[in-house]
Amino acid sequence: MMYRVRNPVLTLVLCLVTCGIYNYIAIYQISDDLRAYTNRNDINPGLEVILCLITCGLYGIYWCWKYSKLIYEIQCNIGVPYASDISLPALILPIFGLFLVSLLLIQTELNKIWERLSTNQ
Repeated sequence: MMYRVRNPVLTLVLCLVTCGIYNYIAIYQISDDLRAYTNRNDINPGLEVILCLITCGLYGIYWCWKYSKLIYEIQCNIGVPYASDISLPALILPIFGLFLVSLLLIQTELNKIWERLSTNQ
């Protein structure tokens, strides 16, 4: 299966140009990628976006923590060199209005997984 490495700088630009609308697209994409990789039925990308919207972003703080933990677990399981548990910064940054930084960190760590998987094929 082929997973898509996404450029965090492009994500940043798209989030800024769309005044934050692309944040929700990125949340959906990351959630969908992880659902596809893990085959977990409890990951629902559409619901993740809806919960972020109806809680005015509060669920987004939890989302950052939850998915950064999952990404770290996957990194450790597949032997990613320099696996990073970014769950604490991913949790704290959105509290101070830096959700976008958290999103970029999460995408960067997810890219490490896809790069590791592509080198092992």
